[in-house]
Amino acid sequence: MDIKTLCLGILSLGDATGYEIKKMVAEGSFSFFSEASFGSIYPALTKLTDEGFITCRSETQSNRPDKKIYSLTKLGVKELEGTLEKSPKPDKNRSEFLAALLFAEAISPNRIQNLVDERIEYHANQIKVLEDLLSEKPTGASKFVIEYGLEMQRAAAKFLQENSKSLTD
Repeated sequence: MDIKTLCLGILSLGDATGYEIKKMVAEGSFSFFSEASFGSIYPALTKLTDEGFITCRSETQSNRPDKKIYSLTKLGVKELEGTLEKSPKPDKNRSEFLAALLFAEAISPNRIQNLVDERIEYHANQIKVLEDLLSEKPTGASKFVIEYGLEMQRAAAKFLQENSKSLTD
């Protein structure tokens, strides 16, 4: 999903600042399927504002610069709906972990096991994050997406736990 559509989607959930959008993408449930930097979010918000898909209002803060709060317009809702009518591209799974394992013959069995153990710990941490998100009682599509991500993390951890010995046999 491109950054403009991601911003429109997030704003369909409610008004937000660029910082709040970045936080949702970095730490929230959006972090499991998308990446976005401030360097991509703010230009996208500017373009969406120029195109009339969102509005921006400033809120005064004491001892700080004004806060820009973005809102989805009716035109933005139509744009989001139109974009989501198109089928998404296939998922891309790019993994430095899998690339390293592809060359397992070139590293020691101890290093391979360390890589696998680190990745199992990574999945355990992701599972905890997703379980915490589920404990907030999301509903509808949010719940579905979190549960989907949770099952993917569990499956990956289980696969590694059950099959990693084949790398060193």
